[in-house]
Amino acid sequence: MKTWVWRAAGALAFILIAGWLWTVLFPSPDHVIRKRLAELSKAVSITGKEAPLAVMANASRVADFFTKDIEIRIDVPGASAQVINGREELFQITQRVRMMVGGLDVQFLDINLTIAPDKKSAEANLTLRVKVAGDRDQIVQEMKVLLNKLEGTWRIQRLETVKTLSQLRRVLNFDE
Repeated sequence: MKTWVWRAAGALAFILIAGWLWTVLFPSPDHVIRKRLAELSKAVSITGKEAPLAVMANASRVADFFTKDIEIRIDVPGASAQVINGREELFQITQRVRMMVGGLDVQFLDINLTIAPDKKSAEANLTLRVKVAGDRDQIVQEMKVLLNKLEGTWRIQRLETVKTLSQLRRVLNFDE
């Protein structure tokens, strides 16, 4: 009787360890993308003034999260729409922002992922929250992010703001 219990406990432990090891070695695309977006938010965030060499290294690190043909469309209420095309342009803008801003906290919240059946592309709808050091207000914006898996790494191919209902009401002049 005791031998049977020990064998069953050993088999159960083996199955649990094998299952855990499988998830570590072969994580789901959902898990990998969420982790990648968390890494991007840390890379974009700025804790304080950076040395010029650190600015270049960190801007390069940020640009590496995107495809070479990245397209970013940002349309924030009260500001003109901005379009960034290509990783090089993104790198230059990231450098300038890192030199000008003393602190920046970027977070991606409420991430909803839709992964394509081929598991090589995905769409993430999320809320971007940005807090600039020294500014009492924070920027909160819904974003749509299209990702592609290239050479085994998930990279952002397109990032755009989503017009919320309140923004659409202003555009269509329903508030008047």
